[in-house]
Amino acid sequence: MATEALSAGGERKGWQSALSWIAAILISAVFLVAGLWKATDPIGAGVRLAQARVPEFLSVPAAVGFGIAETFAAVLLLIPRFRRWGSIITSLMLVAFMVFIGIHYKELQGAECSCFPWVKRAVGPGFFIGDGIMLLLAILAGWWARQSEGLRPAAVILGAVAVFAVVSYGVSATRHTGTKAPNTITAEDGTKIALSEGKVFIYFFNPQCMHCLEAGRKLAAMNWGDTRFVGVATENPQFGGWFLGKAGLTGKGPLTKDLDVLRKLFPFDLPPAAVALENGYQKAMLLQFDDPEPAATLKKIGFIH
Repeated sequence: MATEALSAGGERKGWQSALSWIAAILISAVFLVAGLWKATDPIGAGVRLAQARVPEFLSVPAAVGFGIAETFAAVLLLIPRFRRWGSIITSLMLVAFMVFIGIHYKELQGAECSCFPWVKRAVGPGFFIGDGIMLLLAILAGWWARQSEGLRPAAVILGAVAVFAVVSYGVSATRHTGTKAPNTITAEDGTKIALSEGKVFIYFFNPQCMHCLEAGRKLAAMNWGDTRFVGVATENPQFGGWFLGKAGLTGKGPLTKDLDVLRKLFPFDLPPAAVALENGYQKAMLLQFDDPEPAATLKKIGFIH
C-alpha cells in the first residue's frame, strides 16, 4: 500500500520507483508538447479552442493559461521533489477536460479534440479511453512519489514558464502585422487581382465548415464601402462558388486559386481566417469570428462602416 514506509530517499525502491518514473516521463511528454504548442502559438491554439466550444473572447487567454499550466505541470513531473504536485495538477486538468468534452459531447462528436497541433484525435468513445489512460499515468506518476515540498522554487519555475508564454504571445501577435502581399493573385477565371492598392479583405474558408458559413453570413451583412473582398477555399475549391452563394457573399468579390501563396505569407491553423491588406501590406490578421469579432477589428482599422 502507498501508506507503507518509504525508502530513505523519499520514494519506494524497485519496480514501484521505476513505474513512477516511466509514468512521469510519459505523461510529462504529453503535457509538455501540448503546453509548449499553446504557449508558442496561442493565436492558433485559441482558434482550436474556440472550435471546441470555448467562448471565442476567452479562447486566446485560455490558450495562454493552459499553455502555462500544462508546461508547468510537465516540468514538475520530471523533478522528484515536485512530482506529486505535478501529478495532482495533470490529473485535475485531465478530469476537467473530460468533463468539459462530456458536457459538449453531442456538439463535438466526430470533431478534433484540439489538444495537439499535429495529432488527429476525434471526439468519441476512444477519446475518453485515451484520456483515461493518461489519467492513470498521471496518478501512477505521483502515487509512490515522496511528499512535495519547496513552494518558492516551484513558484520560480511557474514564473519562468509564465514569462516565456507571455513573451511568446507578444511575438505571435506582432508576427501577424506588416507582411507584404504579392502584387497580384489569380482569380478562378484566370484574371489578375491587384493587391497593392487600396483595402483588400481576403477570407479563407472551408466550404464544408459550418463555422465558416456562419462567419461568411456575418461578413455578407457588413457595409464594406470601398474595401474589396476576395474568397479563398482551403479545401474542395470546386465548391467555393456554392459556399459564397450559401453565405450571401456572391457578388462581393472573386475567388482566387492562390491558396498556397497566401497561406505561406499569412499563416493560420484552421479556417475561418482572414487577412486585411492596405496598399499591399497586412493591416490585421483575423482569426476570431464570434461576436464582437471580426466587426470590432474591421471597424477599428477602417475596413467596414
